[in-house]
Amino acid sequence: MWIYVFVGNMLRGIGETPIMPLGVSYLDDFSKEENTPFYLACINTVGILGPMFGYMLGSFLAKIYVDVGFVDLESVSINYKDSRWVGAWWLGFIATGTVALLSSIPFFFLPRSLPKQGEEHIHNHIELSSLAEQDNFLADEQEQEEEKEKQVSIREMAKEFVPSLKRLFRNSIYTLMILTYLVVVNGFIGLITFKPKFLEQTYGQSASKATFLIGVLNLPAVALGIITGGYVLKRFKLGVIGAARVAITTTVTSFCLLAVQVFLHCDNAEVAGLTVSYQGDSHVSYNQQTLLSQCNAGCSCSMKHWDPVCSQNGMTYVSPCLAGCQTSTGVGRNMEFHNCTCVGEMITPGMNMSTVLGQCTRSSNCDRMFKIYMALSVVGSFISACGGTPGYIVLLRSIQSDLKALALGMQTLIVRTLGGIPPPIYFGVLIDRTCLKWGTKQCGGRGACRLYDANTFRVTYLGLINGFYFLSNILWVFLYFKIVKRHKKLALRNQAKENGLEGKGEANGRASISISITKGKDDTDKESTI
Repeated sequence: MWIYVFVGNMLRGIGETPIMPLGVSYLDDFSKEENTPFYLACINTVGILGPMFGYMLGSFLAKIYVDVGFVDLESVSINYKDSRWVGAWWLGFIATGTVALLSSIPFFFLPRSLPKQGEEHIHNHIELSSLAEQDNFLADEQEQEEEKEKQVSIREMAKEFVPSLKRLFRNSIYTLMILTYLVVVNGFIGLITFKPKFLEQTYGQSASKATFLIGVLNLPAVALGIITGGYVLKRFKLGVIGAARVAITTTVTSFCLLAVQVFLHCDNAEVAGLTVSYQGDSHVSYNQQTLLSQCNAGCSCSMKHWDPVCSQNGMTYVSPCLAGCQTSTGVGRNMEFHNCTCVGEMITPGMNMSTVLGQCTRSSNCDRMFKIYMALSVVGSFISACGGTPGYIVLLRSIQSDLKALALGMQTLIVRTLGGIPPPIYFGVLIDRTCLKWGTKQCGGRGACRLYDANTFRVTYLGLINGFYFLSNILWVFLYFKIVKRHKKLALRNQAKENGLEGKGEANGRASISISITKGKDDTDKESTI
C-alpha cells in the first residue's frame, strides 16, 4: 500500500514543482515593482485554501471508520474519540485526486507561448518593474558585460549549469536566505505534522476535532497574514530593507508567542498504573509491573493490550481486566463493566463500581488552557504569515535576473528535500520517547503509542520548534545587517559616480544603474535602490 502512496506523491511533486520557480519568476519580471508583493501574496493565499479545505475534509473523514462498507459498524466497540480509532483516510485520496484531475483541464487551453519581455506594451512597463531595484541591489555582482539574447541548446545549458550554480551560491545574501528558509521550514513541518497529535494528547481533544480546528482557525489566519503582508509592502512601497524589517519584526513577535505556549499545560490524564498509582498517587514511574495491583492480581490480565475503561471517579484503567471488573452488559461501544474491584478502592461507599468503554475526559481547567493555546496559536500564525511575502521579496531581489529561475528551483529543491523529509522523522523519534503505553499488533509486534506523557511531549515538541524559530531569528539579524551593509556600499559608490570620482568608462558602463538609483533617491523610505 505504501508504494502506491509513495509513487502517487512523487508524481504529484513532479507536476507541481515548476509552478513556483517558473511562475513566480515570470510574475516578478513582468509586473510593476510595487505590485509584485501583492500578486505573490495572492498566489500564496490561494495556496492556503487547499490545505484549509483538506483539513476540514480530513476532520470529516476521521469520524468515518476505516473499513466503512466492509464491516458491520454496530460491531465496532470504539468511537472516533478513542486513540485506537482509524478514520477512512483512503477516501481523501479519491476525493482530492478527482479534484486535481478536473483542475488540470483548463491548462490544456492555455496558449502555446506567453508574451515575452519587450513584446507589445510590456516594454513601457519594464522601467517600473522590479528589474530596476534588482540591478541596483546586485550592482557589485553584475560587472560583466551583458550578452544579447540568443537561443541556446540543451547541451549549452548543461555546460553553463555548474558555472551558474557557482555564481548563485557566491551570492552571500541568497545563500543566507536559503539557510534561513531551511531552518524555518524544519520547525514549521514539525509543527504542522504533529500538531493534531499534540492537541489530542496534551489537551484531550479528539483527532477529528483537532484537525477541524486547525483547518478553520489556523489556516485562515495564515491566509489573511500572507495577504496582509503583501498589502503592507504595496501600500507603503517598501523596498528590500523595508521588507527585511517587516520580516524580522513578524518573526521575533511570533517566536515570543510560541515561547509562551510552552507554559500552557494540562495535567496528565489519570490512568491507573501509568500516570498515577491505583491509590491515586501521581508519583509513579511506569513499568509493566505498576499495572498490577492487589485488586487485579488474581485476574491473570494481559499487560500488553490497550482497551481503556472509565470509572465514575474519573480514573481511567488500561483494560476492564486490570480494573478488576467481573461482569459486563451490553454489546459494542455500549458495553459496561460491573463489580470492578480496583474502582472500589478509589470511591466512597455507595458509589457505583462500574466502568464504561473509553478514556475519561480531562478536567475543566484543561479546556481553559486549550482555548488560550488556540488563541495564541491563531494570532501567532497570522503574525508569522505576515512576514512570508516580505521574506520572499528579499529572496527575489537578491537574485540576478538571468539566474532567477535556477535560484528559485534550487530553493524549492533544497527546502523541500532537507526541510520537508527529515523533520517528521526526528520529531517522531523524539516524541516516541515520551510514550508511556505502546499498543500491540496482532502478530505480537509493537504497535502505535496509545498514551504519552503529556508534559514531556509538550516540552519536547514545543521546545524543538522554539529552537528552530530562535535560530531563524539570529539568521534574520545577520541577513539584515548584510543587506544594510550592501546598501551603504552601493550608496557610496553612487555618490562617487555623481561627484565624477570614477572613470568615464565605468560610469558609462553603469549608466542604467545610476539612472535607476537617481530615481529612487527622492524617496528613501522606499529603499528600492538597494
